[in-house]
Amino acid sequence: MVEKNFSFPNHNNMKYLLVTLICLFINYNCLKADTSNIKSTAAVKQILQRQLGEKYANKFILTLKADINSTDTYQTEVRAGKVYITANSPVALCRGAYNFVRQAGEGDISWTGNHIYLPKIFPAYTENATSPYKYRYYLNVVTHGYTTPYWQWDRWEKELDWMAMHGINMPLLSGAHEAILYRVFKKLGLTDKETNAYFTGPAHFPWNRMGNITGVNGPLPKTFFAKQIALNHQILNRVRVLKMKPIIPAFAGFVPTAIKRLYPTEEMEELDWVGFPKKFRAHILKPGSPLFIKIGKMYIKEWEKEFGKTDFYLADSFNEMEVPLPTDSVKAEEKLADYGKAVFRSINEADPNATWVMQGWTFPFQTDSKTGKLFWTTDRLQSLLSQVPDNKLLILDLANDYNHDWWHSEPSWKKYKGFFGKQWLFSFIPNMGGKTPANGILDTYANIPIEALEYEDKKNLVGFGFAPEGIENNEIVYELIADMAWRTTPINLDKWIADYCRDRYGAYPDALKAAYTAFRKSSYGSFTDHPRFKYQFSPDSKANASVNNSPEFSNGVNAFLSCKELLKNNELYKADAIELSAQYLSLKVDSMLLLFNNRYNFTELNKALELLNTIDRLLLSHPNHRLQKWVDLARNFGTTVNEKNYYEANAKQLITIWGDNGEISDYSARMWNGLISDYYVPRLKLYYEAQRSGNKFDLITWERNWVSTPWHQEQQKPFENPVDEATKLVKEFQ
Repeated sequence: MVEKNFSFPNHNNMKYLLVTLICLFINYNCLKADTSNIKSTAAVKQILQRQLGEKYANKFILTLKADINSTDTYQTEVRAGKVYITANSPVALCRGAYNFVRQAGEGDISWTGNHIYLPKIFPAYTENATSPYKYRYYLNVVTHGYTTPYWQWDRWEKELDWMAMHGINMPLLSGAHEAILYRVFKKLGLTDKETNAYFTGPAHFPWNRMGNITGVNGPLPKTFFAKQIALNHQILNRVRVLKMKPIIPAFAGFVPTAIKRLYPTEEMEELDWVGFPKKFRAHILKPGSPLFIKIGKMYIKEWEKEFGKTDFYLADSFNEMEVPLPTDSVKAEEKLADYGKAVFRSINEADPNATWVMQGWTFPFQTDSKTGKLFWTTDRLQSLLSQVPDNKLLILDLANDYNHDWWHSEPSWKKYKGFFGKQWLFSFIPNMGGKTPANGILDTYANIPIEALEYEDKKNLVGFGFAPEGIENNEIVYELIADMAWRTTPINLDKWIADYCRDRYGAYPDALKAAYTAFRKSSYGSFTDHPRFKYQFSPDSKANASVNNSPEFSNGVNAFLSCKELLKNNELYKADAIELSAQYLSLKVDSMLLLFNNRYNFTELNKALELLNTIDRLLLSHPNHRLQKWVDLARNFGTTVNEKNYYEANAKQLITIWGDNGEISDYSARMWNGLISDYYVPRLKLYYEAQRSGNKFDLITWERNWVSTPWHQEQQKPFENPVDEATKLVKEFQ
């Protein structure tokens, strides 16, 4: 045997070695942080180049200094013709740059387009800004149906730029949920046929994720999941370099019914949402089920294996649905506690550092079918949350504009006592379904967030945001709300609107001031749950228009159009003039249709249809309000003709009949070129012609055929000068 001699360093050497290792560790982490900051700063620079242009972007000197103990903050100063911005996050750098452009020059970054102007010589300028909120939240679960389902990377990059420039650091993203869940179901032993029966078409994914429906517009093309995974990598790579905190869908307990083949003793409960037939209803595992926890853990492990760690997982088990509860109130509260515990465990056991996120929309919305009263009483909600640590749950209190201006009810954050100490964020829902009419009370958005911020018992308010169901509409509303995320006092709307108009249109003449004064008394001084024109309802519906039709709106449109000579070179003014005129003229169509319904004079109907076709042609010159864009996005997502046709039909169904049999029909009504002339007009015409001739018109069959038939833009020539034409039409229909 060979004897080995071991020698140990003395105490001083050990101490030296320990200090050396600590220094190396610190240096490594500093180097890692520096490298991360360099990448993030470069990403911000690229955003400025894309959004402001190379010439302006090169005038910004950016410094990123991380400070984890502060909410986002930035400092801006002009020195020697350059703009120096120091911030503690990439998003704060972007926000600082955007605010400088708006204050020192003119700047509006919108879905319609950008208007950017800075003077050759910058004025003296300093600004120090800090958001009172750790998180600035954006998007709604259903935005990924009503707006984004067929976006590819080029459109996503624009939206992520828009988020960063508007100071948003917490987007709700789809997270390739279906692709990951498919893998989990396969590992459990389900067949492709069994999973195909579960998933909906992509435009209907949000309601599949929330357990409202299954199978609508399925099965998916075989190539879909690979595309979803690849796109999500691109999105998350950008989100992470900008140090945003995305919210990703998790498993909320919904499973294919075929799970019974693998687990024959497993108990499930059927859920019912707005009367969809049984074949499309979701089923949820019972909260005490070990399978609930197992699938939830498998899902997060699989997601993190593909995309890496994340911090926030969204799971809603009963959105807009009653929880199946025992009649005994004590047992009912115990079951709710079990549901909350099950969802939390499925996330926490897979990733102890992750936070469960829950939508708060359903709490002030859902009524009890037995009593007619609010389903989510204080006791019931407290029970649901009782088994979750305060710092491991984030509630999205989505609908404060609904509480304030539609339901006229106590806000949820007050009713539920600051959500019992759980983390929560204050939010608005400025749009339902992607509808286009101007809508929303600007004074509400400019004031009521401060009430929550100053509420003594607000407890753990950590964020602020907005959750539109559909975007690319009402841009003034989103600009205003984004500004509120950086304030601790209400906004003076008189001054803010003046600045907004200069930033968007390049000027604020008296006529424009008069226009927005009128809009604040009409379209932007009223809040309607679902603003739709009468022509957008099914012809057999008795419903009437719900778009603001006050004389003040008419005055506002006329005043706005009177600025056309002064602002004729501004593209955002042109787009808004077209949109406002189309809304005004659509209200005139509604009046004609009401007159027709009273007299049944087909001359009046033909006049209404003729004006609708003119509105359609007018909208051909609008950058966004065109069916062609929606169809192109869907078709471009496909590779083969069959895939393209499938995606197009799925996209068109969502914005028309919604369900296979017209469930939620016309919910997402949009004032779009192509949709008016090729869907709303012929639907009205054929229906009433059949009535006049005594024939039966099979409305749902016609609608289904329109959805399933590939759509082609008819040869349509835009007006040579659409703003002049809009002005003439508005004057004609005074």
